[in-house]
Amino acid sequence: MAYLGVDIGGTFTDIVHLDDDGGVTATKAHSTPPDFERGFLAAVGKVAEMRGESATDLLAGCEIVLHGTTVATNALVQLRGAKVGLITTRGHRDILPVMRASGRAKGLPVDRLLHASEQYRPDPIVPPELIVEVDERIDAAGEVVVGLDEGQVEAAVADLRAAGAESFAICFLWSVANPAHELRARELVQAAAPDAYVTCSHLASARPGEYERFAAAAINAFLGPETRGYLTRLKRDLVDGGLRGPLLVMQASGGVAPDSLAGDLPVLTIGSGPSAGVGASSVLAQQRGEENVIATDMGGTSFDVALIAGNQPVRSQSVVENQYEFYLPRTDVRSIGAGGGSIIWRDPVSGVLRVGPESAGARPGPVAYGRGGERPTITDANLLLGYLDPDNFLGGDLRLDVEGAERALAAVGEEVGLAAVDVALAARQIVNAQMADLIRQMTVERGMDPRDFAVYGYGGAGGLHVAGYLAELGSVRGIVPLGTLSTTWSAYGCATSDVVHVFERAIQLGSPFSGTLLQDTLAELEQEARDELSEEGIDAERQVVDRFVEMKYPLQIHRVEVPVDEDEVARPGETLGQKFASIYDQLYGKGSAFEGAGSEIVGCRVVGRGRLPQPRVKAAAEADAGEVPSRSIVWAGEDGAERLDTRIVPAARAAELSPIAGPAVVAAATTTIVVPPGATASTDAAQNLVIDLDGA
Repeated sequence: MAYLGVDIGGTFTDIVHLDDDGGVTATKAHSTPPDFERGFLAAVGKVAEMRGESATDLLAGCEIVLHGTTVATNALVQLRGAKVGLITTRGHRDILPVMRASGRAKGLPVDRLLHASEQYRPDPIVPPELIVEVDERIDAAGEVVVGLDEGQVEAAVADLRAAGAESFAICFLWSVANPAHELRARELVQAAAPDAYVTCSHLASARPGEYERFAAAAINAFLGPETRGYLTRLKRDLVDGGLRGPLLVMQASGGVAPDSLAGDLPVLTIGSGPSAGVGASSVLAQQRGEENVIATDMGGTSFDVALIAGNQPVRSQSVVENQYEFYLPRTDVRSIGAGGGSIIWRDPVSGVLRVGPESAGARPGPVAYGRGGERPTITDANLLLGYLDPDNFLGGDLRLDVEGAERALAAVGEEVGLAAVDVALAARQIVNAQMADLIRQMTVERGMDPRDFAVYGYGGAGGLHVAGYLAELGSVRGIVPLGTLSTTWSAYGCATSDVVHVFERAIQLGSPFSGTLLQDTLAELEQEARDELSEEGIDAERQVVDRFVEMKYPLQIHRVEVPVDEDEVARPGETLGQKFASIYDQLYGKGSAFEGAGSEIVGCRVVGRGRLPQPRVKAAAEADAGEVPSRSIVWAGEDGAERLDTRIVPAARAAELSPIAGPAVVAAATTTIVVPPGATASTDAAQNLVIDLDGA
């Protein structure tokens, strides 16, 4: 029962192997955009070598391979996808080009929001000339008003193919109420263009809101050919390499699904990697008895934040990518360009030092990598200050160039009047402040105090900076999950995820609620979920179904997801209103809920989970006892930079030497955890490293 979890990021590909007896082998390899499968296979070969076996034997011994991928996300950000033709209901061809009124400003940074001249519509996913109308009409009740004109559909396919369309999106006005016309149009498109990729809007998004649904379908068609091609190549290479089990792909909803579904609906994989880390954090939070957690992931390219409140990951209603908003059942993960590869630069307008959001990526990478990078990054700053060991980066696979990093930082220092070391310290402070600010946006703007949450810090650069953004928040305690496994935490999250399918339906119920419509709708969705899991070979004993309703106050737009148990389905009027008010208070601040206003149910959601057997992680073997080495490291003192002799504690000895008094660095092959002067670090029974800043 060995599992393999692989998460591909913009800079590194993380891999975790869990074997039959709970042993863990984890490492990182460089990502290889745009051919990400090469980096995946390189990571497999690297972890096999660490285990003393061939890649073929390792894959043959894996029951399941679970994969978090950024292929769809990167293709959307870079607008690198298929040429899409869209077929829609007559009279509604402008829904996608016109967008919502807020479309010009969606997803823009604050500096552009403040200037109207900097706001504009995004490049079209589907150009207006590739949108064709056909006669059909179904009303909001699902009744056919105008039948589908099949001849017009066939003519539309011919015209769009002649115009170069490689992929098709079928978007009819009320397909969420009755999908018959979309399904028939799909059959006609597939008959006329059997090699084309085809998406129906009701499958891409099952919620009302024609713009968001059309956007989801168009984006899915835009991403489909590349994502399906990537997964097809990867699956072929894995099977040729010895894999006999399934390939499961991480979804943004927080679980995995078969690679075939990910190929059909790649829109569901957008943001899947961070969701895997949140899923692993949620399991750890339950084990540690922490109801409220801030999950933070600092990688090479970005810094991702999610909240776990009341033992449940906070979810978002929609996603904004490239200013396009669409509905997607997913964990609410927000990101900024703040990672190890974030570039340090001088703003020519203000003259101040800035960090990110541009990243050096995997190629060329930081200057210290010696691969052609010329602009300094946070990794270069950490190296120059002494936190990173140039001879033991990635277990010694890559020797870092200290002199090159210093030259690049000195060049920026000349522009702002600082020495290279001071630039490095300032850059660390800036990036820590940026990350703390994102956490405040996620918490304070919801009426929450971040000091009431446990802070989990993971990702390749998380251990280097978690103490820094904890201090910026005024928090005193942070947890680096499972110590050295934190650097590949999202890959571990993939490896320990369940199979998840989400089924949604819009309904409209006002309080006081009656149970019949709600009960029937949830029962239908539950049956769909169980049927899907059964088709994938998951027996009934391993199937778990969670039910939710979306509720809001009348005349408000903020929807809140409320879990519903079986008793509440039959008698919703007794407790749902109170539960909604309690969750609303938790999300938007105590006292913000007003039960006297009544409430509405506007949607139902069923999450079907197929529990996968999970090997338990066992503690790593301790290293041989001996003298703990030290080296000179630059820290930020009250009067500026100060160089202190700092203990370098091997991660394998962290439990033995606990508590570890700062200044110290806990070092392993793929991670470095900083314990600043005055702070302490200690391990718990599960080998999590707890950093306490109370004395710092």
